[in-house]
Amino acid sequence: MILELDCGNSFIKWRLVLGRDSKVCGGGVVGSDEELVQAVRRQSVAVRACRLVSVRTDQETSRLVDALEQAFSIRCVCAQPAAELAGVRNGYEEYERLGLDRWLALVGAYHQARHACLVLDLGTAVTSDFVDADANHLGGFICPGVPLMRNQLRTHTRRIRYDDVVAERALQSLSPGRSTAEAVERGCSLMLQGFVHTQLDLARECLGESFEIFLTGGDASLVVGMIPGARVMPDLVFIGLAMACPLD
Repeated sequence: MILELDCGNSFIKWRLVLGRDSKVCGGGVVGSDEELVQAVRRQSVAVRACRLVSVRTDQETSRLVDALEQAFSIRCVCAQPAAELAGVRNGYEEYERLGLDRWLALVGAYHQARHACLVLDLGTAVTSDFVDADANHLGGFICPGVPLMRNQLRTHTRRIRYDDVVAERALQSLSPGRSTAEAVERGCSLMLQGFVHTQLDLARECLGESFEIFLTGGDASLVVGMIPGARVMPDLVFIGLAMACPLD
């Protein structure tokens, strides 16, 4: 069994896969190294190796690797920046500055599509990446996602106070808000949709009319209805991770 990890700044997404076809046998999201170790132990399986991608500091990543190697007596392999991976060429002027999660997601997307694609990751931050038919990464964009926009308004505007249950209820419609919660939640959702519309227009300019769209991240559900034919792939980063860190 192989343990795969996508280590973000706030959470760790994990899954256990088996065999060459990477059959998923378990997984989840945790908030700390300790929670991860306990979650994997509860699976009661033999973990033989670990591969991971991390956007955390080197110190934080090393601490996690040490904890895993000690807990499960395994070797951990970490994805590294690259100018090229599996035939896909990194488009950043300084390739090592491209976020590793974005890099692996766009590599994974291209190998799913085998032609031009637009990758939209809709999480805490929202990112887009453009890959042409010849596997050249053309660059992309980064902006705040709905969680960041919402939290900034809640933090810096004293009269904006409501809980997550109210927030979820507010998104049942996109008509003009008749309460602060409705106005904020629907406004953030519309900003996200506006960003996506712009990316689709840019993709047509950069890639032509024939390209595939991939959606990943926790807020993909907010825009999937406006992009017929888009492929929703929550584990897109893991597809690229397997290419970056093959394990025998």
